[in-house]
Amino acid sequence: MGRLEGKVAFITGSGSGIARAAARLFAAEGACVAIAELKPELGRACEATVLDSGGDAVFVETDVTKEESVRSAIAQTVSRFGKLDILYNCAGGSIAQDAPVTDVDMSVWHHTMSLDLLGPFLCCRHGIPELIKSGGGAIVNMSSVAALRGFPLHVYVAAKGGIISFTRALAGEYAKNGIRANAICPGL
Repeated sequence: MGRLEGKVAFITGSGSGIARAAARLFAAEGACVAIAELKPELGRACEATVLDSGGDAVFVETDVTKEESVRSAIAQTVSRFGKLDILYNCAGGSIAQDAPVTDVDMSVWHHTMSLDLLGPFLCCRHGIPELIKSGGGAIVNMSSVAALRGFPLHVYVAAKGGIISFTRALAGEYAKNGIRANAICPGL
């Protein structure tokens, strides 16, 4: 029996990178996994990998920057698996056009903030009520070592710093509901 047996996890960005590895690991530990991914080819590939290894997963096309997409993805997850126990907000990243504040184009601000900060906010907005219905659970928000040290990617640093503060606020607010909230700050 795995450490996550009987749990249901919603993992954003799970078509690639850290989130894809998390989806495989969570499934190996017994969780049912919703592969919340924008790109269908990546989401279906991750779903197939989990299913081929004996896990239970479903690909749910999700654009974390759009509230209706997030609302629908959470509803599909609960409809398929009956509940939600883990919300893992991993979709995000920096783009090559990010630069110091005096030089960066404002389109980079809008793109990065929507993906890296608004996305987790929307997932929490619609996922937390389901965690409460399940009697509690866990929120894992991906930040970055960039938020702790500073890098010349000023928009990305601002977004990931926001994730740390947001996660602290979530932890304080929802502890009474049996929900833990943590931020992970991976490095390069």
